[in-house]
Amino acid sequence: MRRTTPPFRADHVGSLLRPAALKEARARRASGEITAGALKQIEDREIESLIRKQEAAGLQSITDGEFRRRSWQIDFLERLPGIESYAGERKFKFQGVQSPQVLIRVNGKLGSFDGHPMIDHFKFVQAHTGRTPKMTIPSPSAVHFRHGREGVPEAIYPDMDEFYRDLGQLYRKAVRGFADAGCRYLQLDEVNFTYLCDPNQRQIVIDRGEDPDTLPAVYASMINAAMSDIPDDMTITMHLCRGNFRSTFIASGGYEPVAELLFNTINVHGYFMEYDTERAGGFEPLRFVPKGKTVVLGLVTSKSGTLESKDDIKRRIDQAAKFVPLDQICLSPQCGFASSEEGNILAEDEQWAKLRMVVEIAEEVWG
Repeated sequence: MRRTTPPFRADHVGSLLRPAALKEARARRASGEITAGALKQIEDREIESLIRKQEAAGLQSITDGEFRRRSWQIDFLERLPGIESYAGERKFKFQGVQSPQVLIRVNGKLGSFDGHPMIDHFKFVQAHTGRTPKMTIPSPSAVHFRHGREGVPEAIYPDMDEFYRDLGQLYRKAVRGFADAGCRYLQLDEVNFTYLCDPNQRQIVIDRGEDPDTLPAVYASMINAAMSDIPDDMTITMHLCRGNFRSTFIASGGYEPVAELLFNTINVHGYFMEYDTERAGGFEPLRFVPKGKTVVLGLVTSKSGTLESKDDIKRRIDQAAKFVPLDQICLSPQCGFASSEEGNILAEDEQWAKLRMVVEIAEEVWG
């Protein structure tokens, strides 16, 4: 029951802890001590080393660890035409930790696409591994959910349906850009479906005058538009998360409120699903997963360095297999290890121990 196409039995979400040399270089670039070219040389060197470490751990999907980014979402979104970042107050708060106050807003009509720097980031990984290079980008809902109408000026888009349509088409062109560069494994990082399972987050949406019950269908339509021009041999997965900044979280609640739509309306091929704590609820929503789709169970936490028991993880895989066939299941950490450059609260050797364990368990369970 090995898999030769993604997602793999042992997989990972994508972001990895930044090494000290990279953090120092980024700080020196921010203060003007080194040039952008000098920073890129250090990034290239550290990413090449990172690729070798992923291969040595036994992983089949290889990423750049998001080493060229500040965060999982801002760096991608702010380089799309018609979108900018700015300083402001976040509406959605992490538990007990102040996260960077960088927001996103639309500053022009969406639609044109003439490339993106992260296509070159993908090409670098592709050129330095013989395994499957994987690219991660934020889902289109990231442009809307946290900011709502405040991030979409009425002077630019008086009709929100037009905005949603244009955003979906912009993403279609961006996804095709990655495909044309040779990308065959793309992950959409999607936190907002899980936020819409949390009563507190739903109330924030209600308070700003929007209906949280209608947003899942809106977001599903944009994701399907984003996938509407991909090659037949391209795999697109969705990573579902409840917040991960410096080992903290934002949302709680199981997948039940969105499960049927999530698995049967959205056309992605696989789902990376957070399942490391009780905050994610039970496995019952997996009963909606149709044949032909894959669920990657995030049973190993990236939020602490404590190594889980292999037997405990295997028992949980068995529990999940009561609702979706074992052949449709894979294993990964519940999230990346560094959704932002600050990283989660664990050591690099603990990170690699967890990834090696994921590979070992996958081999023991699926052969």
